[in-house]
Amino acid sequence: MDFIDLSIIIIYILVTIGIGICISKRASKGLDDYFLGGNAIKWYYLGLSNGSGMFDVSGTAWMVGILFLYGVKSFMFMWLWPIWNQIFVMMFLAVWIRRSNIMTGSEWILTRFGNDKAGKASHIIVAAFAIVSTIGFIAYFFEGIGKFMTVILPWDLTVSFNDGIVFTSEQSYALIIIILTTIYTIKGGMFSVVATEVMQYGIMVLSGILIAGYTLINYSDVQINSIITEEWKNVFFSMELGSHWNEKYAAFNHLIDTEGYKMFGALIGMSLFKGFFASIAGPTPSYDLQRILSTKSVKEAAYMSGFTNLILFIPRYLLIGGIVVIALVTLAPQLAANPSLKGADLEILMPTVINFHVPVGIKGLLLAGLLAAFMSTFSAFVNAGPAYIVNDIYKKYFKPHATDAHFIKVSHIVSFVIVGLGVFMGFFAHSINSLTLWITSALFGGYVAANFLKWVWWRFNGWGYFWGMFAGLIVASFQFVLGQCKGSFEPGTLLHELSNVKDIYLFPIIFIFSLIGCLLGTFLTQPTSPEVLRSFYKNIRPWGFWKPVYEALKAEDSTFEKNTSLGSDMFNCVIGIVWQSSMILLPIYLLIRDYPKMWVSIAVFVITSIILKFTWLDKVNKIHD
Repeated sequence: MDFIDLSIIIIYILVTIGIGICISKRASKGLDDYFLGGNAIKWYYLGLSNGSGMFDVSGTAWMVGILFLYGVKSFMFMWLWPIWNQIFVMMFLAVWIRRSNIMTGSEWILTRFGNDKAGKASHIIVAAFAIVSTIGFIAYFFEGIGKFMTVILPWDLTVSFNDGIVFTSEQSYALIIIILTTIYTIKGGMFSVVATEVMQYGIMVLSGILIAGYTLINYSDVQINSIITEEWKNVFFSMELGSHWNEKYAAFNHLIDTEGYKMFGALIGMSLFKGFFASIAGPTPSYDLQRILSTKSVKEAAYMSGFTNLILFIPRYLLIGGIVVIALVTLAPQLAANPSLKGADLEILMPTVINFHVPVGIKGLLLAGLLAAFMSTFSAFVNAGPAYIVNDIYKKYFKPHATDAHFIKVSHIVSFVIVGLGVFMGFFAHSINSLTLWITSALFGGYVAANFLKWVWWRFNGWGYFWGMFAGLIVASFQFVLGQCKGSFEPGTLLHELSNVKDIYLFPIIFIFSLIGCLLGTFLTQPTSPEVLRSFYKNIRPWGFWKPVYEALKAEDSTFEKNTSLGSDMFNCVIGIVWQSSMILLPIYLLIRDYPKMWVSIAVFVITSIILKFTWLDKVNKIHD
C-alpha cells in the first residue's frame, strides 16, 4: 500500500475517534440523552446517520457480486430484505412509532399490550430478540472487519506465545478497530454515534463519486459493451431468466442456472408477498427504530425517514456500479475461464478490484469509506442493543428508582459486556455464518406475522404476540437445521427436498405457523384491556380493524375521527418503491453508459418526486405534534 493511502486511512481513524470523544460530554445527563440524544438532534443529521448505518461493507460486497452476475435487474434481489420497508416507514410507520414517546422497541410494545403478564411476555421476547441480534451481528462484524483490515494495512499483527498463535493478524486488527469504535460509542452514546456517522457518510459519498468518476474517465463504452449484453442491461423480466451473457462468458450463464433463482418471476412474486407483510410489520428493534424515536417530533420522524431514502441509494450505487464496471473489464475473462466457478468467487470482486485496479489516493479514500461503513454500522448496533437491557430489563424489573448517573454507568458496563460476548463468539469464525443465517432466517422469519397484526387488529393481544413470534422462531429454526444437514439426507426423501429449497420460498410456511401461533394465543386468552386499547388507538391512530375501539372513543368524544388513509398510504408506497428504484437504476445506467435508460430513470425520479410532494410531503407538513 502506498504511503498516501495509508496516511488517509490513519487520519480518518484518528479524526473519527477524536470527534466521538469530544462530543461525548453531551451524553451524560440521562438515558434519554444517552440512547436518544435527548430528542434534540436535527432530523437531517439523524437521516444522514441512518443512511450511513445502512451503508455496510458486507452488504456492499454482496451487491457487487449480484450486479456483476445478474445485471441491472439484480436490484430486485434487494427486495428479499426488503429494502422498501424504508418506504413504508417513510409513508406512515415513522409517524405511528414516534407518537409513542418512548425509548425502545420493546418498551413501545407495552403501549400496545399493556403492563400485565401478556404485555410483559411480549415485551421480554422483543427485548430478547434485540439483544441476541446485536450480539450475533457484532460477532459477524468481528470476523468481517479483521479480514478487511488485513487487506488494507501491511503489518502482520499475529500474537504468539510459546510457539502457539494466541491471536491471528485478522483477530488483532478486529480487536483494535472494535475497541476504538466501542470507546467513542459507549462514551458518547447517540450524540457521538450520529456525529461520527455524519462525517463517515461524507467520506462514503466522496468514495462513490471518485470511483464512479475514475471508471467514466478510464473505461470506454466499447470496452463495457463488448462484455455485457442487452439482456444484462434490461430491467424487465419474464417468469424465467434468459441468457444474460454471450458464448464467451457461458460460465456465468451456467452459474445463474445453478444459483436457484432461474425462475425469477417466482422469486419476485415471493419477495413481494414477504415484503408487504414485513414492511407493515415495521423496523426490527435496532438502530433504525432508535433513529425514529430520537427525532424531536412526529413530523420530523417522517422527514428523517424520507431523507434517509433520498440520500442512501445514489451514492451507494455509484460505488457499487463503479466497482462492477472495473470488474467487468478487468476480471470477467479470467473468472469465466474458471471451470469450478461458484457464487462465492464473486464475493472477492470488491477487494480484488480495490487491491489491484484502483489508483493511489482514490484507493485510500475508498478504503477509508468502506472502513467508515463498518464503523458506522457497528456503532449503531452498539448504541441500540444495550438500551433494551438497561431500560427494558434492568430499570423496569430491578432498579426502577436509581439515578440517571447510575443508569449511564450500567449502560457503559452492559455495552462492554455485549461487545465482549460478540467478540468472543467472533473467535469461532467457522460458526459466524451459521449464526448470522439463523438470526436473519429464524428470528426475522418469526417476526413478521405478529408485528403485522399488532398494527391492524384490535383483538390481537400480548399472548398472541408472544406465541406468534415463538412459533415462527421454532419453525424457522427447524428449517435452518435442515439446511445445515442437507448432505446427510437420502436423495428423493421429503427432508432432502425441503433442505434444498431456498429460504425465500419457505417464508409462507414460516408465516403460516407464526400466524397460527398468533391466532391461538389470541383466542385462547383474554383481550387486551379496553383502557390500553383506547389509549393506544387514540395516540397512535393506525388504520385497520379497530371498529369496537373506535366506537368506544367516538362515544366518549363525538369529534374523534378514525384514520381513513389506508388507500393513500398504499398509493404512496407504490410510488415510493418506483421512486426508490429509480435512484438505484440511475447510477447503474450512467456507469454502463446506457444514456437513454439513464434519462428515463431521471424522468421517473422527477415525476415520482413531484407526486410525493403533493401526496406525502404536503400531508406531513399538516401534522400537528
